[in-house]
Amino acid sequence: DGDLPVSAVLTSASVHDSQVAIPLMQMTVPRVTWLYDLMDAAYDAQAIHDFARGLGHVPIIEPVQRGAWVPLDPAQRRRFGERSASERVNGRLKDGFGGRTVRVRGAAKVMAHLMYGVLAIAALGLWQRLC
Repeated sequence: DGDLPVSAVLTSASVHDSQVAIPLMQMTVPRVTWLYDLMDAAYDAQAIHDFARGLGHVPIIEPVQRGAWVPLDPAQRRRFGERSASERVNGRLKDGFGGRTVRVRGAAKVMAHLMYGVLAIAALGLWQRLC
């Protein structure tokens, strides 16, 4: 909640987002306390559900259509709407802080370039809360 980035992982384009869901949760546990894991259908895997529950979280993951589609209940759907906050951060990083046009080579340089953008987004978010 709040559009503030807490953890980030740099991967190659060939790595699916769901492959870093569990490492991101592990990385974030010592930093903040949260209750809900909100993820889109790309993360609908039993291992992710189980890991989230093991952390004491409530996984709200949009179900992939396998046979008969089971929609989220109204309370989960409302909470799932909060997921747009993380999408706003991603979009802001891409559109306003050079995340779409990285012009450096090498993982360390790319990570530094993107983390400067994440740092700026976090600083602006904190500044907005103070003012």
